[in-house]
Amino acid sequence: MAGGVGTRFWPMSRQKSPKQFLDILGTGRSFIRHTYERFAKIVPNENFIIVTNRRYKELVLEHIPEISEEQILCEPIGRNTAPCIAYAAYTLRRRNPDAVMIVSPSDHLILNEVEFHRIVNNCTEFVANNDALMTIGIEPSRPETGYGYIQRTGNEDISKVKCFTEKPNYEMAQAFLECGEFLWNSGIFIWKVKDIIAALNEHLPNHSALFAEAEDKLGTEKEAEAIERVFAECKPISIDYGVMECAKNVYVHRGEFGWSDVGTWGSAYQHSRKDKYANALSGKLVQTYDTRNSLIFTPENKVTIVSGLKDYIVVDTDDVLMICPRSEEQNIKSFIEDIRYSTGDEHI
Repeated sequence: MAGGVGTRFWPMSRQKSPKQFLDILGTGRSFIRHTYERFAKIVPNENFIIVTNRRYKELVLEHIPEISEEQILCEPIGRNTAPCIAYAAYTLRRRNPDAVMIVSPSDHLILNEVEFHRIVNNCTEFVANNDALMTIGIEPSRPETGYGYIQRTGNEDISKVKCFTEKPNYEMAQAFLECGEFLWNSGIFIWKVKDIIAALNEHLPNHSALFAEAEDKLGTEKEAEAIERVFAECKPISIDYGVMECAKNVYVHRGEFGWSDVGTWGSAYQHSRKDKYANALSGKLVQTYDTRNSLIFTPENKVTIVSGLKDYIVVDTDDVLMICPRSEEQNIKSFIEDIRYSTGDEHI
């Protein structure tokens, strides 16, 4: 899934080049490139499908030249994860109705790929032999309020899911951590194509009917027109809320493999290399003085002097400079709305 805009990483992430196409952690590769290379070790190249907004088709091909245009499904508008997954599932059913489907966001960080591959292989084996909708849950290490939680029924590696909880407040997150039954929701899913389509039929029948009606046009020259009509009528809804929270055959595989959704500048700071003053610096020409615990993201060839900042985010692009305390990064969406109101979409 590669269609998100990534507004929380503004002003680096823009509508024309969102987070999944950026190298925010300074690794030399974009998030979507890392995701492709991670799965390419266990999935044949011809089996990849990228679902993205149609405006990003050329960007996908630029970052993953190994795939063909036919492997990119273009959404005309964003409708959250359930329509995105339905589009891929119905496309796969035409190609291989017996396929096992792995659904992954394109912009997550995974440090221990060997362990991740082991867990994904466990999941594909389990769903191949069971009528199961599988998700991967991450063993929580702190009372995180930015993630959804999954409550499981047992302590085995694979357990039936009791319930899902959206992002909790700190007190509830602390209780979840102490309870031991809860895992972070990674947003990675594994299931047979026929099982997720059956679940869509049961829990999101209107969505399912729209894609079923367009199914015979998928993979033909009439696909774009049919999908335009489907997405115009589809209500936006997440797969978690629309299917996973309702279905009775949901299982979770517990995992610990250095996972993060890197959803904010704060998490980018957490996972970035830092100097001896705990500053994460992206540009080679950044000089800091009396500056601590700050993230400074500037163009490679721009001399940048920062003095006297503590716990700040500094992001400099060609047309936008943002300086704000790390504690106030939740205000970025407000910044975007104010800029949109005063200057339009030019800087968004």
